[in-house]
Amino acid sequence: MFNTANSDFWDFDFTQPQPTQDADLLKQLDFVPGLKEILMLRQVHALEHATVWVLGERFGVSRTGAATDLSDNDNLGGLSTDEGFYLYGELDPADLSRAVHLALRRITRGEWDLAVHPRCGTNLSVGMLLTAGLALGAHLVMPPGPVEQILGVGLATAAASEITPDLGNLAQRYLTTAIPFNLAVESITATSDIWGNPAHFVRVRWQD
Repeated sequence: MFNTANSDFWDFDFTQPQPTQDADLLKQLDFVPGLKEILMLRQVHALEHATVWVLGERFGVSRTGAATDLSDNDNLGGLSTDEGFYLYGELDPADLSRAVHLALRRITRGEWDLAVHPRCGTNLSVGMLLTAGLALGAHLVMPPGPVEQILGVGLATAAASEITPDLGNLAQRYLTTAIPFNLAVESITATSDIWGNPAHFVRVRWQD
């Protein structure tokens, strides 16, 4: 007799986002201080990216995204916190409200590529670490002569620039963002960030 339960287990995609994954993790590890804030920050980060993509579809230009062709607007930027995210740029509040709610709906219904954005600071951080690591490796491996050392650093920099986009996207997908299954939009207000820069703040709340 064919075991359907065993078949379902092997057919399960462990990399596919699950709607209850963060809520279940929080229930199991609720004694870990700051865990909820970390989980919420990852989900907010994904919603920030999705909102920028949705706004870009209306006001931006075509750009190849992480895994699909999307539109981007280089005049928009964001900053995520565990309470919501700041969005910078000239925006109509009504357009922003529609974009946020549409982004949340689309990303939680299967458009998971919206969570990854090529202009994210994660990519910059990955690029810096990768360049430093490869440069150090080249310094240790290459002969000590100045020409060889310069050549090694150049090769390390070139290699890092080639690898960074893909590695940065992987870091976003699996480390710094999570599909916002547990977020609900609470309010959108015109405000300024902690440095005094004008922005809109999209406040969210956690829901199980």
